Parts: sequence; C-alpha cells; structure tokens
Amino acid sequence: MASIYKDILIDAPADHVWDALRDFGALHTRLAPGFVTDTKLEGDVRIVTFSNGSVARETLVDCDDKRQRLVYAISSERLKQHSASAQVFAEADGRCRVVWIADVLPHEVAPYMDAQMDLGAAAMQTALARSARDEKAA
Repeated sequence: MASIYKDILIDAPADHVWDALRDFGALHTRLAPGFVTDTKLEGDVRIVTFSNGSVARETLVDCDDKRQRLVYAISSERLKQHSASAQVFAEADGRCRVVWIADVLPHEVAPYMDAQMDLGAAAMQTALARSARDEKAA
C-alpha cells in the first residue's frame, strides 16, 4: 500500500480550520474551492466533483472534535483501497498545521493521488487563510 503524507501550514487559527474541515458537505465552498467544484451529501457519503472533472464517492468514517481529526474512505472501481485522515494541530503563532494522510492501492495510482493532494493542499491554504482574514476583519 502506498502512503501519501501532506504537512500543510495554514495561516489561520486551528479552530477556524477545523470548523471548515469538519463541514463534510462544504468542500467546494469552504475547504478547497476551485479544486473542488461541487459536493453533494447522501447521508454519510459525499459525492465530490473536482476541477479536472473526476468524481469521487467519499464515506465519512470518523469526525473527532476533540482531536480535530476527520477520516474518510473512497470507494471506486479504480481504487482497491483508499482511506485518508486529516488532522488539525495548533501552532504557537496563531497558525495551524493540517496533516493529511492517504493510504491507497494499487500503488500505480499514488503519483496521481499525490499530485491531486498537492493541488488540494494549495487550495486549502489559500481559502482558509482568506476566510480567516475576512472573519477577523468583520
């Protein structure tokens, strides 16, 4: 199994970032707008449409407010296995760090997933820093 690890420094407070991350149906509006173009909820499943046109069916596995950690799994014909977690850690300077880990099979999809997670991480950094600034200014 290939593991993909992203350590994302975000210029926003941890509580602000966690509030957006835990909002399972708002990927396209709060967490990664531009990278994600639409999210539809069906119970504990979100159907995510990405800017490249691909669609993923993500099942919520756990949402832990105490640890600020969200876990989800993707089921598809292309992937034998995909489970991921994203966890928020406060930094001393009012910023935070998101650790996003995905475990995928087959190994051949890892480079594609790694590149997509880089795009997602960049979208998160931009959107969350902007929304934190806007919230502070209001």
